[in-house]
Amino acid sequence: MKQGTKCLHEGYKGKNGEAHALPIYQSTTFNYDSSEHIGKLFDLTESGFFYTRLANPTVDAVEQKIAALEGGIGCMCTSSGQSANFTAIMNIAKTGDHIVSISTIYGGTFNLLAVTLNKMGIEVTFVDGKAADEEIQKAFKPNTKAVFGETIANPAIAVLDIEKFAKIAHKNGVPLIVDNTFATPMLCKPIEYGADIVTHSTTKYMDGHAVVVGGAIVDSGNFDWTNGKFPEFTQADESYHGLVYSKDCGKAAYITKARVQLMRDLGLTPSPQNAFLLNMGLETLHLRMIRHCENARAVAEFLESSDKIEKVSYPTLKSSEDFGLCEKYLGGQGSGVLSFVVKGGREVAAKFIDSLNLTSNVVHVSCVKTMILHPASSTHRQLSDRQLVECGVDAGMIRLSVGIEDIEDIIADLKQGLEKL
Repeated sequence: MKQGTKCLHEGYKGKNGEAHALPIYQSTTFNYDSSEHIGKLFDLTESGFFYTRLANPTVDAVEQKIAALEGGIGCMCTSSGQSANFTAIMNIAKTGDHIVSISTIYGGTFNLLAVTLNKMGIEVTFVDGKAADEEIQKAFKPNTKAVFGETIANPAIAVLDIEKFAKIAHKNGVPLIVDNTFATPMLCKPIEYGADIVTHSTTKYMDGHAVVVGGAIVDSGNFDWTNGKFPEFTQADESYHGLVYSKDCGKAAYITKARVQLMRDLGLTPSPQNAFLLNMGLETLHLRMIRHCENARAVAEFLESSDKIEKVSYPTLKSSEDFGLCEKYLGGQGSGVLSFVVKGGREVAAKFIDSLNLTSNVVHVSCVKTMILHPASSTHRQLSDRQLVECGVDAGMIRLSVGIEDIEDIIADLKQGLEKL
């Protein structure tokens, strides 16, 4: 099936006499006829559901759909995008380990890596995504366990050179984790370019309607966890009756460990109701992304032509340094989010945002409605001036999430806002 068809048909298909739409299994637990059967479920020798914290039929259907869309062998949904990134890293790192991350990432994720993981004894080195391979290589250490980046950085809108970082990561015997939230598998499938683990904040385009918070981790099944750097995959897990993930789970070692170890212990579980609503969003993802991309391209070109705008960051613009990467990885589409700097700095930016009518000033992004935000005073407020620069965030930068309204109405609202400056 093509991607658009997968959005509608993967994950669940009602059998004879069953519901056509994905049912909501709003239950914490499930009935079985024998203790032996339940034991086999815990041994992973039988497939099924015994407790919603670990698995649920509604959530499972959505996981299968997302895995199919990304081209992975398995997926685990989580309660948020942040919990997905946290779990993806903690599944392979522990106290005393080290992570390499591209610096131009979402402010909340930057804080997760720089502060929270540091408190847990995991060191993170941030690198410039545009730096030469030799410079990036200097960041690696014997205890490095992963490389992390975003396909399209939030809010710098920088495009990640996935193949470049996949090669560097694999040269050092570690996996590449890519947050594919802004691109979605409609524009890019990072696994095809060498990424080993893909994460999502499903709160964004996958949901699309600002209704439910959620996250997802997709396992490519391609990384060799037996290369000597990851003993937790090759040695018995005594907390799960001696299971050896690389031996007993094969290519699904990573995603199985994430579920039976971390989801079991941390409980970052999405509700069946939220999974149902997420699935509703996924069914129209392929259509919405086309409109988001068309509208955002038009808005970017309009803003770039204004003498009141200092800079516009959007990868389909010929002026963008990521134009070539956009062509290579995103099929020439830039997704629906762009950033720009209004001449005059922070105060003028605030005045512009407050003058808009159709555009919503909210702490969200990647929704069907057009939304705007000043990152330096909101999502990235916790960062220092130095960290803002590292994340590619100018103090006067505005992030604009272009919705699927009629493009004439979006541009008219932005135009009247600029005329008031």
